[in-house]
Amino acid sequence: MMPARRLRLTCHLLTLVVVGVLVPAGVKAQSSVTMKGAVSEIVTLSVSQHSAPDVDMDVVSSGSTVRITVSGAGPKAPVIRVPLLVRSNTNFKISALFESKTAVLSQISVNDVRTTGRLVSPQIVNDLHVKPVLDPDTSQPVLVLSGPRVSLGGTLDSPNNALQITVLVRLSPTQARDWLVHLTFAATPGSLIQ
Repeated sequence: MMPARRLRLTCHLLTLVVVGVLVPAGVKAQSSVTMKGAVSEIVTLSVSQHSAPDVDMDVVSSGSTVRITVSGAGPKAPVIRVPLLVRSNTNFKISALFESKTAVLSQISVNDVRTTGRLVSPQIVNDLHVKPVLDPDTSQPVLVLSGPRVSLGGTLDSPNNALQITVLVRLSPTQARDWLVHLTFAATPGSLIQ
C-alpha cells in the first residue's frame, strides 16, 4: 500500500507543479496589451515682441493663425517688423494674406531668420524656402514660406524650440486720413500641403 500511496502523492505533487507553471504562463499570455498610436501633425504660430512705431497694432494668435490689425493716420508709409515664432513637428507652409481698402502693401519680405534654442532642427534655417508671389485678386505682393520640421522636442510654449522669422511689411496708405490693414499668417501642416 505504501508504494501506491507514494505514487498518488507524487502524482498530486507533479500536478501542482504543472498547474503552478502553466497557469501563470497562460494568464500572462492572455493579459498582453497591444497599443497603437499616432502623433498629430502640428504647426503653431505666435509673435514675439513686434515693432511698429507710429501705428496702433493689435496681434491675435490662435494655434496655426496670427491675425494682425494695424491702423494709423496720415500718408506716412509705416514699416512693421513681425517676428513670427514657428513650432512644428512636421513640414509646414505659411501663407500671408493682406486686406485693406485704405492702404496698399508695397513690400513684404523676410528680414531675418534665427533659431531660439537647442531643440530646433539644426538645418531649418538653410532649408526655409521664401517665395514672394502676387495675389491674383489684388495684384499685391504676398509671401509663402515653407520648410521641414522645426521642433525636435518641447511643448507649444517652450522658449527653445521655435524658429523666429522676422517679416518686414511696408505699407503705403492710399489716403491722408485714417487707414486700417489686416495681415493674416496661416500655417498648414505637412499632410495638408498640396
